[in-house]
Amino acid sequence: MHMADALVSPAVGMAMNTISVAAIGLSVATVKKDELGENKVPIMGVAGALVFAGQMINFTIPATGSSGHIGGGILLAGLLGGVPAFLSIAAVLIIQCLFFADGGILALGCNIFNLGAIPCLFVYPLIFKPLIKSGSDYRRLSIASILAVIIGLQLGAFAVVLQTLFSGITVLPFGTFAALMLPIHLVIGIVEGIVTAAVLCFVYKMRPEIIDDSVSPGERLGGVSTKKLIIALVALTVVVGGALSLFVSTNPDGLEWAISKTMEKVVGVETAPEAGGGIFDGAAGLRESVAFLPDYAFPSDPENPAGTSVSGLIGAAITFVFAGATGFVISRTKKRKKVLANV
Repeated sequence: MHMADALVSPAVGMAMNTISVAAIGLSVATVKKDELGENKVPIMGVAGALVFAGQMINFTIPATGSSGHIGGGILLAGLLGGVPAFLSIAAVLIIQCLFFADGGILALGCNIFNLGAIPCLFVYPLIFKPLIKSGSDYRRLSIASILAVIIGLQLGAFAVVLQTLFSGITVLPFGTFAALMLPIHLVIGIVEGIVTAAVLCFVYKMRPEIIDDSVSPGERLGGVSTKKLIIALVALTVVVGGALSLFVSTNPDGLEWAISKTMEKVVGVETAPEAGGGIFDGAAGLRESVAFLPDYAFPSDPENPAGTSVSGLIGAAITFVFAGATGFVISRTKKRKKVLANV
């Protein structure tokens, strides 16, 4: 559900970029030390890498000609807590946009808000946490995961519709576009919810303290070794990004499918909206100059399947370093401030 620049006007794009930058800044300023302790930093890095790899796996939606992929916001929030998860998914989306040309630069704020802020900062605290706060178990965790993912993806899909409406994209009329976006993302949400539940239940089986700490931050991870879990998640990331990415569906994802079907109904062709000139050309030029594996492929040999595997592994590694470094810097800064405050 990564929006391209052609789907937003400069005004909407800049407004959403401003909102997302403000949300990131506020999250960095308000995240608590016990929400991002030093023991959680490696988890933040490897979880971000896993979501990067997971977003590359498009699964076919039968009888539609469409496909879907996970968003990962609720999965990260279940492992890290809402605010750290938002920072991690923002890192994933920034890396995808700049280095892999996945999603537009002008639309980056929309993507961070739709795929990050909505599930992590709104749905997680309002839906996920209340469902399991009275005691985690596999049943509660599964129900909370599936329900939160579905609601988060529906709200994100509806936000896309609103953003195109406010952008004046008249070839994507509100009613028709919404009638296609919401049902297809309901199906995608069910699949993602099941995947999210499976991963969180796996983590809960190995280290229940991680799930409990994300819901109610404290000192549960102080003396808990997470080495085996991190190794397992790294192995899963390598398998997903390096191997499973070779078998992804070639069908358009839910957003692309909804756009083409809307265009077909409105103007009789499936061609996606295009934008050019001014800020759009500048954004496209910047992205082309920075992206070294555009569309997760070798620029000189885009048909080579090895490009997908290499992109998955490199992207996951970059995300691991970037998200982990972000968590480390924030954790150390919060710790230093607490020490100074007690002097």
